[in-house]
Amino acid sequence: MPHSHRILFIGGLHRSGTTPLAQWIAQHPEVSALHGTGVYMDEGQHLQDLYPTAAAHGGPGRFAFDAGAHLTETSPLVSADARARLWAAWSPYWDLTKPVLVEKSPPNLLRTRFLQAVFPGAYFLVIMRHPIAVAYATKRWSKRHRRVPAALARRLSLAQAPAGALIRHWITAHERLLADAPHVEHLRIVRYEDLVADPEGTLQSVFEFLGLDARPVHVTPRRGINEAYLRRWGESRQGAVGRLKAKRVVRRLNPRVRRFGYDLAAPELKAEAAPEVAGYLIRAAAT
Repeated sequence: MPHSHRILFIGGLHRSGTTPLAQWIAQHPEVSALHGTGVYMDEGQHLQDLYPTAAAHGGPGRFAFDAGAHLTETSPLVSADARARLWAAWSPYWDLTKPVLVEKSPPNLLRTRFLQAVFPGAYFLVIMRHPIAVAYATKRWSKRHRRVPAALARRLSLAQAPAGALIRHWITAHERLLADAPHVEHLRIVRYEDLVADPEGTLQSVFEFLGLDARPVHVTPRRGINEAYLRRWGESRQGAVGRLKAKRVVRRLNPRVRRFGYDLAAPELKAEAAPEVAGYLIRAAAT
């Protein structure tokens, strides 16, 4: 791998916004994202055979529960051969005349330390979205049990993971990311809500993080999607049974969710993230 290149790994739970984030960053004239790969969403995880994909660990809503999905610098996979294999898998789909190369795959948020060991000096950007929105956005692609066929889960709601389990998966993934963060040299977190509210300012801050000049971007984010999912959460709390289930989820999980700047009891409100999270958040630049 030429030393002149910087690799940016983008990660985040499924339906958190990894795809538009990668596409918008790639608008910068000095950035190239994987393109024309023929694999799902141009995700680098599907082009390589060094480590398992998220699907092998249970897929959306489950993969972070599998300890094997979490890779660090202690993994026996870390080697010069690993670097060569990944570079050979990804480089044909990058424009190597560009100094910044982007690889986007959701499970990267659990592999920051591993990927840094394989590609020293790499940059990492994780996108984080409200856990209720992620839970309802991924529900159709989630499975209540690993043995449930994915096709059945897409058709039958009873085969899908409940919202509480999906929120717990969100917490597990982000707590693991936060535990790894002190070991990662170049890491930032961007909130989906900030990106949608101010894409121009947020992306300029991302470019600054990457050491790139500010450039105009032309994006039209889809606003109001979170609100639709939050309404579904509110509707699920109607009735005695729904209120009881939601109350149990809020009591058990909300203290851990609030650490990241979200709230299950008042999901429409923006909470203050804990200092150990806030220090990694991308702040929108003045536009």
